[in-house]
Amino acid sequence: MAGSNPDRGRTVSTVLGRRLGGELLRMREACDLRQSHAADALTASVAKVAKIERGLVPIRDPDIRALCHLYGETDADTVDRLLALAMADRERRKASGWWNQYPGLRSMAEYAALEDIATSVRTWQLAIVPGLLQTPDYARALAVGNGSWEDPDEIEPFIEARMTRQARLGGENPLELWAVVHEAALRQLVGGREVMREQLGHLVDMARQPNVKLQITPYLAGAHPGLTSAFTIVSFAEPGALEVVRMDTTSTALWLESDTDAERHVQLFDRISRLGLAQRSSVRLIDGILKEL
Repeated sequence: MAGSNPDRGRTVSTVLGRRLGGELLRMREACDLRQSHAADALTASVAKVAKIERGLVPIRDPDIRALCHLYGETDADTVDRLLALAMADRERRKASGWWNQYPGLRSMAEYAALEDIATSVRTWQLAIVPGLLQTPDYARALAVGNGSWEDPDEIEPFIEARMTRQARLGGENPLELWAVVHEAALRQLVGGREVMREQLGHLVDMARQPNVKLQITPYLAGAHPGLTSAFTIVSFAEPGALEVVRMDTTSTALWLESDTDAERHVQLFDRISRLGLAQRSSVRLIDGILKEL
């Protein structure tokens, strides 16, 4: 009967769903079991198991426990981590967030939805100020300079959406932001001197917020492993318990969803942050550049 399927309207691949499905798939294959075995354990169809493993549908806690039992997974921490991942994915799917009002967000919609339920974000930026710390004029100058908009009228809604994202840095449960930014991003005249003066002043103001940690990696840091690409680590629940990594390319957003990828980038971020100036020294560097302008 119509409406009897609890997954109706939610059959869509999500970052967290793919992460969970991938882990369950690896567990099944390690046991040399088929999807039909998992289907029997869940009293479900093979098609349903295939959707779970592809991250297309949410999965209930009892089903996760049943699959862990089938696959011989008895480690409580592992089971709890999978349960936390499933809960975060369910929250992500049922959210009717502000980002749905902006079809022009494109690939940023998924990121905005994840950011909305995240507990912390760590970002390393080589050439631009992180989106959560951008002023409207700076964001507009970046969008115009990008030159890839098919419809220029989409730019203003994009700017509005970016500013709406920044609300996560306030409120009762603000997002914890740790931004490490290369000095080059501060010296690139995006939008001209006036726009950059305002942007640098905004960075100084945001660095005073208790939930914002800002570090600048100076030119004097020399060669280091962060010079090849920028990335953002989005964390959920307890630190280290559940993380995904996003990397932006010229044509798309790349999500790195495995534990291995997440841990590699957490270690990389830690190495880069150790090369960055302390927050107070970072603010002094920003003030110095601001005076030059």
